[in-house]
Amino acid sequence: MKIITIAAMLAAAALTAPPAAAQQAPGPLRITLEQGVIEPLPIAIPTFVAEDAGAEAIVAELTQVVTDDLVNSGLFRAIPADAFISRVASFDAPVAYADWKAINAQALVTAGVATRGDGAVTVRFRLHDVFSDGEVGEGLQFAGTTTELRRLGHKIADEIYSRLTGEAGYFDSRVVFVSETGPKNARLKRLAIMDYDGANVRYLTDDSSIVLAPRFSPRGDRVLYTSYASGFPEVYLLDVGSVTSQPLGDGSSTMSFAPRFAPDGNTVVYSLSSGGNTDLYTLDLATGARQRLTSAPSIETAPSYSPDGSQIVFESDRTGIPQIYVMPASGGEARRISSGEGRYGTPVWSPRGDLIAFTKQNAGRFHIGAMRTDGSDERLLTASFLDEGPTWAPNGRVIMFTRETQGEDGAPDLWSVDVTGRNLRRVSTPAFASDPSWSPLLP
Repeated sequence: MKIITIAAMLAAAALTAPPAAAQQAPGPLRITLEQGVIEPLPIAIPTFVAEDAGAEAIVAELTQVVTDDLVNSGLFRAIPADAFISRVASFDAPVAYADWKAINAQALVTAGVATRGDGAVTVRFRLHDVFSDGEVGEGLQFAGTTTELRRLGHKIADEIYSRLTGEAGYFDSRVVFVSETGPKNARLKRLAIMDYDGANVRYLTDDSSIVLAPRFSPRGDRVLYTSYASGFPEVYLLDVGSVTSQPLGDGSSTMSFAPRFAPDGNTVVYSLSSGGNTDLYTLDLATGARQRLTSAPSIETAPSYSPDGSQIVFESDRTGIPQIYVMPASGGEARRISSGEGRYGTPVWSPRGDLIAFTKQNAGRFHIGAMRTDGSDERLLTASFLDEGPTWAPNGRVIMFTRETQGEDGAPDLWSVDVTGRNLRRVSTPAFASDPSWSPLLP
């Protein structure tokens, strides 16, 4: 898929403030974020106009993808079609703004879809500010194929989201995760990849051995994960395009796990257990050179780089219980940043660099939380029997994680929550699912 033209974006609102703050941007359209309470913006999305016979079969699906993306973000409320007064019969026809004002629509999306016999699809769309009787930015055109309808819809939704929030979108992205089947005491696991919303699931490995903790590369073309194929945990590298993988270990019986890419994609940081001690190491993928980063007599694991690659946040039990620490990416002195009661783990740096997500266990409950990079302003976003393993959307606004239910029949599923703690949602998958990792936006 390629973008044919792209207009200069006019952001009518901003959500760039930290979770507890509110900022307002100039312009008639505004989504206000204040102390975690957001009033969804009413938006009208009439069925896109089919500009030829071939487009008639796909406009409803394309319109629904865009609508679902925006509504599921929690920031928009779609006005029901039966409330519409006007009918958008042509993409180029003048907009009857008075009719949309009458039903209290603040934004309006219009689009025209054209097809060719070879399966090519072209979508033109406009975003309108109803109360200003004009467009938000210029028109935009995307091209793809009939097999890429969902991606076309995600791209349009990302553009709308960006223009009305001032932030990048996150809909045109994927999630790699562990798909699980079978009874709880004999669970079979394999790696799978899907659209961010659970569609288009594809399997990357079989279930012949246990796999854990997949992690996307910065470009989304490779995945690190831990496999027990050799009988002990070992880090593997998988190419998403060819679906081929290889171990990164040296063939010894040392255990390696919890891998993650550096922002440049050329280095991997991971935990290695040897001689009864578990420390953090880095591996240069080009040369195979390995560097030891920690040497404390404790367990160091779950490392994650800052977006600029200068620091690593990780989990350590050097004080007796797991806490969160930050150190230079080259190793050296680490400083503890977690300070509340309970056990902290699986820290992950936000793509925006402003927050660190984590898992917390306290008083018999598990939480997904976020704190500033110095440990201040800790905020617990969820609470349940077992929530763990956060991963950030590419724009740093949403966190996906694993939630497992209690009891003999308890099983894991994927959930997402806004960084404010709002809009908690289950992500539908064909089977049980755990260990999500969100990709960057697709090229």
